[in-house]
Amino acid sequence: MRKIISIALAILLLVGAILLAKYLIDSKQKPKPKVEKIIKTVFTETVTNKVIPIVISASGNLVAKNKIELYAEVQGILENTSKEFKAGTTYGKGEILIRINSDEFYANLQAQKSTLFNALTAIMPDIRLDFPENYNKWQNYLQNFDLNKTVQKLPETTSEKEKFFISGRGIYTNYYNVKNSEVKLSKYTLRAPFNGILTESLVNPGTLIRPGQKLGEFINPAIYEIAVSVKSEFRDLLQVGKQVELQNLEKTKSWTGKVIRINGKVETATQTIKAIIEVVGTDLKEGQYLEVALSAKSEENAFEVSRNLLVENNKLYVVKDSILDLVTVNPIFENQQTVVIKGLSDGTKILAKPIPGAHAGMLVKVFTENKKQ
Repeated sequence: MRKIISIALAILLLVGAILLAKYLIDSKQKPKPKVEKIIKTVFTETVTNKVIPIVISASGNLVAKNKIELYAEVQGILENTSKEFKAGTTYGKGEILIRINSDEFYANLQAQKSTLFNALTAIMPDIRLDFPENYNKWQNYLQNFDLNKTVQKLPETTSEKEKFFISGRGIYTNYYNVKNSEVKLSKYTLRAPFNGILTESLVNPGTLIRPGQKLGEFINPAIYEIAVSVKSEFRDLLQVGKQVELQNLEKTKSWTGKVIRINGKVETATQTIKAIIEVVGTDLKEGQYLEVALSAKSEENAFEVSRNLLVENNKLYVVKDSILDLVTVNPIFENQQTVVIKGLSDGTKILAKPIPGAHAGMLVKVFTENKKQ
């Protein structure tokens, strides 16, 4: 009996403990979590529509207008000249750039001249007999013949008979062989065709030069050309003779150039037209990168904003009563950093800087700078 009573009391205690625990859990008050609203502070800009000039920017590298690549047409050992054949050396017009040893060729030329002189001497008796009226001009030619000077032009023949006689004795053949060798001899010495500077040197004195070998590059450092590509829709802005402004990348220097040529072909892939601009300046360098500014028409009632503010290329966030709204605008022209737009009213507040996670209906706080009175 006592055992039954103990078991019953244990059961009652267990049930009571369970009910008490349940009561305590149900009666406990849980505090509701507070949701803090985060309001981002934004920078805004007030729209003021005005007339904005459209300036088209293009860029390119300078190339010397007067530029020649030096190649050898003859073979021989490169000799020293009064100036070192090194990049950066300046030459005046007519100064020797390259001189190749021509002793062997010169001796051969003298032998050809001697052969011509002997051939002329041999026909003089026949000319005295057959063409006595022409003897004096041939005699004067022989008397003025100098092996150390350029061969003068042969006397003109006055009849077909005289012409056939001179030709049959091989005089013309010998004469033109000499003239051909004289032309080739001149190629052993290369002279500067204009005042300029050597920008590339590929050989040194003592080097064996071969025909067709590139020797260097020579430019006039005062006149340059720059080729720029402009969208075909702005082709009317390009006219031969029009002056344009050029600037370096740092925007610290500017030059005035002139359009001298316009390609008549539109590039298929880019739909651009290439214009060649001539620019003169002592502080310009071959290969220098310049930007060209072409003035187009001005757009009225427009506003200019940063390109990174545009959403989907034609939408912009505005602030209305501390709430963001996404409105559609009309982009007119895009520069590298900015875009000219239309469609906003004066006084409209737009975001001055993009904010991450922005969306229409977002609550924001406009930053206002406290000014000391």
